Amino acid sequence: MIKRYLEDHVRQDIADKMVFISGPRQVGKTTLAKELGRKHFPDSCSYLNWDNRRDRKAILSGEFEAGNRLVIFDEIHKYKNWKNYLKGEYDKYRDKFSIVVTGSARLDLYRRGGDSLLGRYHAYRLHPLSVAELAGNDKSITPHKELIFSGARKEEFKKLFSYGGFPEVCLKHDVRLLRRWHNERTDLLIREDIRDIEAIRDISALQVLVDVLPDKVGSLFSINSLKEDLQVTHKTVASWVDVLEKFYYHYRIYPFQSSRIKSLRKEPKLYLWDWSEIEDEDIRLENLIASHLLKLCHFLHDVEGYDAKLYYIRDKEQREVDFLVCIEKKPWFCVEVKASFRELPVSLKYFSTHLKIPFSYLVIGEEGIDYLKDSIRIISASKFLGTLV
Repeated sequence: MIKRYLEDHVRQDIADKMVFISGPRQVGKTTLAKELGRKHFPDSCSYLNWDNRRDRKAILSGEFEAGNRLVIFDEIHKYKNWKNYLKGEYDKYRDKFSIVVTGSARLDLYRRGGDSLLGRYHAYRLHPLSVAELAGNDKSITPHKELIFSGARKEEFKKLFSYGGFPEVCLKHDVRLLRRWHNERTDLLIREDIRDIEAIRDISALQVLVDVLPDKVGSLFSINSLKEDLQVTHKTVASWVDVLEKFYYHYRIYPFQSSRIKSLRKEPKLYLWDWSEIEDEDIRLENLIASHLLKLCHFLHDVEGYDAKLYYIRDKEQREVDFLVCIEKKPWFCVEVKASFRELPVSLKYFSTHLKIPFSYLVIGEEGIDYLKDSIRIISASKFLGTLV
């Protein structure tokens, strides 16, 4: 079993507060929580799943096994009053046992109503496996410093590119399993997770939206074009897109704003949490790198407390760079993604200079590339990603 990159950090935090672990369905949240219990709380850990009738009864009755040192609540966000419930149990038993809460929706945002849990929990977002995680790389990364690269991780990169980062299919690397897993995961997401919480009447139309979204990856994302495809109102499509984002089907990144350039102030770009759904290999490569960079930003925010954000850059003259990582609103490094290298993109050189970005990378899908040109590092994706989280 691969040790997940958040395990040690969660272990440290549960001594102080509740820990919320959210992330896509089947990304390994429950496995991480149970592994934490097995290693550090043997014979004194309880796992309660809201979807299980017996566990649900125990949750509502507030009855916990004596001697517990860790209680794991899974999918409890499906309970209407889950925040008030956790607040009460935490305040009552905080000196008796630690609490971990897992769920396939954004626990930090979901159901804003009710009593606030502010100050009572730390929130983590668990991401799919990455090149560095598969390789066992636990090097520290210092914001605003240049990334330190080691050798290329060709096998790990190839496996992730083909099968995605969800543990069940990534570690088995079976094409037939991948196809079946895609079908089952989407069906469970829509017909169980979303239907249990959201009041969406036309589930079939939501399924059509899910079928359409992979073709929108990497380009400017427009609600107006989707409403014509689905023949529903702008408000309805916008609501559905928000719901799918809450449940970690996709994420959006927005254009970076700066007085130094004539920034575009319009649509975001959309990417999938499961990049293996994307058929076009060039776009899949871009999504793979976007997901690794988002994982880095979320790690720096959730674990280290930095204001880390991922953007893209685009101005009114149509110049564009795929990604920009900022720390405390200051550019750290930018990344342009290409399947192969021919020449340095003009936009990458332009924005690197005008925005005074400390480090710039041209990340290439081909292997065996790593050199500097015009202060821009041109590097193979397998080597670049291996140094991240």
